[in-house]
Amino acid sequence: MTAATHTPRVFSGIKPSGGLTLGNYLGAIKRFVDMQGQDYETIYCVVDLHAITVWQDPAELKHATREVAAGFLASGIDPTKSILFNQAAVPQHAELGWIFNCVARVGWMNRMTQFKDKAGKNAEKVSLGLYAYPSLMAADILLYHATHVPVGEDQKQHVELTRDIATKFNNDFKAENFFPLCEPIIEGPATRVMNLRDGSKKMSKSGESDMERINMTDDADTIAKKFKKAKTDPEPLPETLDGLSERPEARNLVNIYAALADMTNETVIAEFGGEGWGKFKPALADLAVEKLAPISGEMKRLMDDPAEIDRLLLQGADRAKEIAEPILQQTYDIVGLLRGR
Repeated sequence: MTAATHTPRVFSGIKPSGGLTLGNYLGAIKRFVDMQGQDYETIYCVVDLHAITVWQDPAELKHATREVAAGFLASGIDPTKSILFNQAAVPQHAELGWIFNCVARVGWMNRMTQFKDKAGKNAEKVSLGLYAYPSLMAADILLYHATHVPVGEDQKQHVELTRDIATKFNNDFKAENFFPLCEPIIEGPATRVMNLRDGSKKMSKSGESDMERINMTDDADTIAKKFKKAKTDPEPLPETLDGLSERPEARNLVNIYAALADMTNETVIAEFGGEGWGKFKPALADLAVEKLAPISGEMKRLMDDPAEIDRLLLQGADRAKEIAEPILQQTYDIVGLLRGR
């Protein structure tokens, strides 16, 4: 087989597991919007099959899937410029996922640190899906021959696994460069947004207190209140970035400001270095309200019309299938599997 030339194509997704946060926005969705209309085809997915690796209430899962889609749309994902769909509507993901289950090695899965973190001491009791989901993630990416994958730092290991699976498949079946070796894209000042009450912990939708996080559905007053009450320390902002190294809460707020303002951290410190929190936190709150409150309002409007969200997702799924189906059929042919057309 001759080596393939791959179209520059971006794929990434977000799991609908109960509410979007500022971490989802700055670490993922904002970057997805920024990549739209550049030199790539952009494909974005609500990865609902990944959500069911742990039990989900069916009604809540449908709501969460629509809410993530609403977050994409309200933030600026244009379904005429990008392909936006939910994973379960494109069954080719699950089909390729099984083939990759047979390519990936158990030893590779055993090295996945996210599984160890999520399973903890109950590894014997979690679902097989939670253990094997990195191979489905590889299928999500390689089903479209994606070349670039914007991810958070915590997902980099899974993209590396995707490259291992692609390499092994290509070698095993002498299919030179059939699946591309995708590149993770990890960039920006806030690829990992931390908890507003504890700067050593990642901002999470499942945290104990709602004051720990900014929800993408929070209104303007709530956004402002949470930033003004965010944990800090007694010292003013430092004059240099090095001064943030042992100050996790301060560093987190500077990162968030820089990401929302499309500035570098250096520029933020140049503007606010030496200032107290009485000046910086209100400025951050005002900036966050300016950027996030319109998204919250548009998400509410979209969620009031779930049929329209469903229509857009199905439209995106049809476009996704147009790319996915020929690649999956070629995969079956390479492996030697007979498949009804």
